Amino acid sequence: MLGRGQPRSNPLAPLPVLAGLLEVGHPPVEGMQVRVGLLPPRATLSPGSTEAGVRGPRCVAFGAQTREVAAGPAGAAREQRSDQEGGEGGCSGPYPPTPRPAGDLTDAGRAAARPRSRGRHAHGVTASTSRGARTAMARLRRAVPRLRHPAQVVVAGFAAAVVVGTILLLLPVSRSATAGASVVDALFTATSAVCVTGLITVDTPVYWSGFGQAVIAGLIQVGGFGIMALATLLGLLVSRKVGLRNRLNAAAEVKSLGLSDVRRVLVGVARTSLLFEAAGALVLALRFATTYEEPAGRALWLGVFHSVSAFNNAGFALFSDNMIGFGTDPVISIALAVLVIAGGLGFPVLFELRRAWRTPRRWTLHTKIVLSMTGILLFLGTAMFLLLEWSNPKTLGPMDAAGKAVAGFFQGVQPRTAGFNSISTGDLNEATLLGTDVLMFIGGGPAGTAGGIKVTTFAVLLFVILTEIRGDQSVTAFGRRIPREAQRQALSVALLAVAVVVAGTMTLLLLTPFSLDQVLFETVSAFSTVGLSTGITAQVGTAGQLLLAALMFLGRLGPITLAAALALRTRPRLYDLPQERPIIG
Repeated sequence: MLGRGQPRSNPLAPLPVLAGLLEVGHPPVEGMQVRVGLLPPRATLSPGSTEAGVRGPRCVAFGAQTREVAAGPAGAAREQRSDQEGGEGGCSGPYPPTPRPAGDLTDAGRAAARPRSRGRHAHGVTASTSRGARTAMARLRRAVPRLRHPAQVVVAGFAAAVVVGTILLLLPVSRSATAGASVVDALFTATSAVCVTGLITVDTPVYWSGFGQAVIAGLIQVGGFGIMALATLLGLLVSRKVGLRNRLNAAAEVKSLGLSDVRRVLVGVARTSLLFEAAGALVLALRFATTYEEPAGRALWLGVFHSVSAFNNAGFALFSDNMIGFGTDPVISIALAVLVIAGGLGFPVLFELRRAWRTPRRWTLHTKIVLSMTGILLFLGTAMFLLLEWSNPKTLGPMDAAGKAVAGFFQGVQPRTAGFNSISTGDLNEATLLGTDVLMFIGGGPAGTAGGIKVTTFAVLLFVILTEIRGDQSVTAFGRRIPREAQRQALSVALLAVAVVVAGTMTLLLLTPFSLDQVLFETVSAFSTVGLSTGITAQVGTAGQLLLAALMFLGRLGPITLAAALALRTRPRLYDLPQERPIIG
């Protein structure tokens, strides 16, 4: 049994939650909320913990600060800092503060108790010097803002990737000409690549050199896989370990449901991406080399670039007319369409299909919704293009029936946020443009490379409407009840997305002389990270291009993610207000 003044071993030290250097705002351990990062090795705990486990508040005192950590099923983390440097730290609760013994936690005591080192540091080290260094470090930590929420780290990671990509594209070696690229063009292209959009202000195969094209492909891969997911995977390969902080960040990026599965999910994501991209690159490279007589090296590069662009739903192409020259080629069109669909389904759906593709009854509700909505939207998109553009002399009109079927299917897939086009988008009918706006706004599946509000969000709202029409009490789908939290989240995402699109469209109308159809199409394409354009991207001016870049960044991260990242803290409400029903409709 330890005495009152003796240091007590920290029972929480072995837990991985205290191994991180950053503060974590969510409870990573069952029944405990912790907002303390790494405890110093000489920190003392006041009485309040039993040998069987931690029960009740404990006052952790170190340096000039005192922090109280409350553990237990209902324990909420509280902090109390004491301004008395070297004195007793304050601590609220039923247990009195533990007086710090001399030579243990005070700065002077630490310096006096520390054995003198031999060599050049044996002299001249005083307690005041040590205290001054620690004070300076504490001030530096307070001055630098901390990223407390995983969503903040995701936002910072994508922003850093955009900055790095912009710097690389600004290098003279990235341009095919002697002069370097402009800052706006480099920033816009880097943002479009990281956000896997595909909108361009310059002709990609003409303006950028081979090095610049490789940079774009790398940015597409990084943006599609996810900054935090990629960083965690690299750390796993190097150290074979994944820290809790990285697990939280990766879970926020790939929408993983449990921290224990992050390592398995990340490895599976990498394998799935490489498998699809390698298979697509092989098919495309063989087609370019055999049918179009491209040299072996260029055919391989074309296959790799377009496969990466398609699976990540980016829509970048190394042809000035995008894929119009291959509009009736069934091999290239179907290969790209399959890659787009696979990337747009989302990694959770791909994992479940690989595990239980023969037993649809065992599929989760998420997989059933994504697959059913994907099939419906693909059919509607293909039918829309075939019906509305069948006799259009500028799009499908000159093609034969087989060519129209191939091109119609290819174009019906692209609003799933891919961005390739095998017919001229600027020559589409106004009704086709409006229908494409709707398909782009819905987007693809969550936790994948697609954008938009996601098919699950649209499906949940549709189920809510059907429930209200039928007069049911609960929202159900495929024999399962959808919780109210998911309904509120779907409504929030949809309404915020509508607000962003409306605001962006109005602003772009004020900045440019183009019509509402063109501006709305461009805005929805940017926000949904699609990449389709009527041809006005390079003509909207610097202000318009910066606006589109901001819409791409916001659309890739999602309104909810960005709002959560910008929030300083989450404040749970400890009370509820009286209920009153307004008149609806």
